[in-house]
Amino acid sequence: MSVGTPRVDDVSVVVAPSPLLSVPGAVPGAPGSVDAAVAWHYGDPFGEQKAAVERVAIVDRSHRFVLSIAGGERLSWLHTISSQHIANLGDGRSAENLDLDLNGRVLHHFVLTDLDATVWIDTEPDRGAGLLAYLTKMVFWADAQPREAADHAVLSLLGPRVADVADAIGVAELPGVYAAVPLAGGGFLRRMPWPTADSFDLIVPRARLSELWARLTEAGAEPAGMWAFEALRVAALRPRIGLDTDDRTIPHEARWIGATTEFGAVHLDKGCYRGQETVARVHNLGKPPRHLVLLHLDGSADERPTHGTDVAAGGRTVGRLGTVVDHYELGPIALALLKRSVPADTALTAGPSAAAIDPDSVPVDDTPQAGRVAVDRLRGR
Repeated sequence: MSVGTPRVDDVSVVVAPSPLLSVPGAVPGAPGSVDAAVAWHYGDPFGEQKAAVERVAIVDRSHRFVLSIAGGERLSWLHTISSQHIANLGDGRSAENLDLDLNGRVLHHFVLTDLDATVWIDTEPDRGAGLLAYLTKMVFWADAQPREAADHAVLSLLGPRVADVADAIGVAELPGVYAAVPLAGGGFLRRMPWPTADSFDLIVPRARLSELWARLTEAGAEPAGMWAFEALRVAALRPRIGLDTDDRTIPHEARWIGATTEFGAVHLDKGCYRGQETVARVHNLGKPPRHLVLLHLDGSADERPTHGTDVAAGGRTVGRLGTVVDHYELGPIALALLKRSVPADTALTAGPSAAAIDPDSVPVDDTPQAGRVAVDRLRGR
């Protein structure tokens, strides 16, 4: 298995192969991987990453699960059962959001856009059915109608020259971060803050995938596989649920705390929602037990570690690997959830490979917390 092919061995993911796998040079993701239904690369993985950073690349992410929510109370209702402040999101605005369990552990991460009286949500292919089932169960008497939107799919455009191909889809001016503009013929273009500074998602009718791919590539967008997207995502320290998280992950560990203006998925000043007690307690009184960091792996090892491999320090397990991928400049890298107490300069191993923490990826969490300061004050400290 390629170092850049994340697997989800404990989840059965059945997604129809993308019609874009017929594009010349397309190599699908490994069987059993969460990205098996789309192209992993087109023959030049590093060149595709470079195109996404320096020019403009198009990535097939049509395996993502898309759902929609209609109804006059769609936003106010979703606001009450999720972690982000979206009650007054506004037409043409987007946000990242989480569904937590009662203990504050992350069950679902999703991106949503409200446009023309409909909320559009896209999430991981193996998580979408569960998210839809939960949302449907929570409707009760609200005017909100969640349903699967299997007739829509996701493409991504990455790179500083996206504006050069925008005319091909009828967009005169690119939107700002977390903003969206409608497209003629259905769907919309949404700007995201990751995996690069110039990242855009197209949520479009599935029947138009091949047509829009052809238009954009003819205009100059270069085909890039999920390998390119994943390498840039890992370098940007953006976790992917199920790959970089486990069933114990809380939002603080995975860098999801923050309002939309902070590119986060958990607003710290909103009404009650499931799991809020844990979020508030950790924010005000404690520290997360783990944090997400970037690891550099020894590329000279005979074998590469894979997703889920234990990370050890001095023979003691201190975390686990998430996504492992080859980056065109950084070499083999990985995201890892490590114990917060592990110093940045600790010598680590991940399976057969030596590993080192990128010091710039270690979160700075030494600011006194408001709740702890208040408690100390009451105790006369």
